[in-house]
Amino acid sequence: MFDLDKWQEIFDTIRKNKLRTFLTGFSVAWGIFMLVVLLGSGEGLSNGIRYQFRDDAINSIWVRPGQTSVPYKGLQPGRAVQFTNEDYSLTKARVDGVEHITSRFYVRNPTVTRGSEFGNFNIRCVHPDHLYLENTIVKTGRFINEMDIVECRKVAAIGLLVEKALFKGEFPLGKYIEVNGVPFLVVGTFEDAGGQGEMEMIYLPISTGQRTFNGANRIAQYMVTTGDAPLAKTADMAKTIRKQLATAHTFSEDDRRAVFIYNNSENFAQFVALMRGIRIFVWVIGIGTILAGVVGVSNIMMITVRERTKEIGIRKALGATPWSVIGLVLHESVFITGIAGYIGLVMGVAVLGFAAGKLPDSSFFRNPAVDLRVAIYATLLLVAAGTVAGLFPARRAASIRPIEALRDE
Repeated sequence: MFDLDKWQEIFDTIRKNKLRTFLTGFSVAWGIFMLVVLLGSGEGLSNGIRYQFRDDAINSIWVRPGQTSVPYKGLQPGRAVQFTNEDYSLTKARVDGVEHITSRFYVRNPTVTRGSEFGNFNIRCVHPDHLYLENTIVKTGRFINEMDIVECRKVAAIGLLVEKALFKGEFPLGKYIEVNGVPFLVVGTFEDAGGQGEMEMIYLPISTGQRTFNGANRIAQYMVTTGDAPLAKTADMAKTIRKQLATAHTFSEDDRRAVFIYNNSENFAQFVALMRGIRIFVWVIGIGTILAGVVGVSNIMMITVRERTKEIGIRKALGATPWSVIGLVLHESVFITGIAGYIGLVMGVAVLGFAAGKLPDSSFFRNPAVDLRVAIYATLLLVAAGTVAGLFPARRAASIRPIEALRDE
């Protein structure tokens, strides 16, 4: 039931102690403000790092050749490792846990034309599974398929920006483009989360690219996805791949510069652990700041109780119960922390909204914000903080004996 007299007393006490109440409320508001801003900034950092994983499958292993850096079995360091189709086939057949696999062969310095239109676009010759590694989204037609590989078909899937540059609004499927003078039939268009660079790409069947552009059986790199395999399993897969390549190309398994293997699952797991640590750190700092405000509220309530000792004694002498006295003090404490905390919460959200609108997105910081759960947690924290802040003064007030209070000067 709403007790008007109780609220009038609370407001009267606040009016008599304006500066003290303001400074105490400010400390609580500042704590909530900092908590919200720090959490939002952490989310912006998390979004930025997650954005870097947008293009490639998270559950993937990427394998790239390098140069040997240590002597091995009488062979000198400095030998270039050249991957071949056999490396791709060996990994596909003998590495347990491979879900999708593709290799790449690049056409160097290509000239792409279509009638009078031309451009210098990047060309990757790949296997059909490549679209799973790059998160490629087919918009029209299809991607490279297995029959294209087997029959060495001269077909191409082009990015949307390639389509825009060469076809000028014409429907591209069934039409030809020329790569270094060799015609390729456009069978599909695609978009890619990687942005402009990825959508200026042209994909050809790897068998066709190797045969047409003097690639023999060479490949530049290959990559696999690991399905739902746990992190430890993906690490074992990476070790198996390195061991197979070391045997095939005669270099030491301990030579980390001979072959570079990037396990995206490990990288993403490290990112998740880092973000978890940042969130814990932010909550510790934020809660610590709020606790400082809570101590301030508790102190002001203790002073208030001391100033109103005689009044509380009269109340109890007239029959006020200890719980009614406790309720009066707790109401005032929760009211101060609640209002101040809400102001801090609104200001924090406003600052994050302003930052999100003014700061340019980057690969490291994007869309700082707090979600509904954080607002709920902050609200619950405010209620708890107000209760804790008023608990000790309330117990002090409830323990006052009427006869001693009436003697107080």
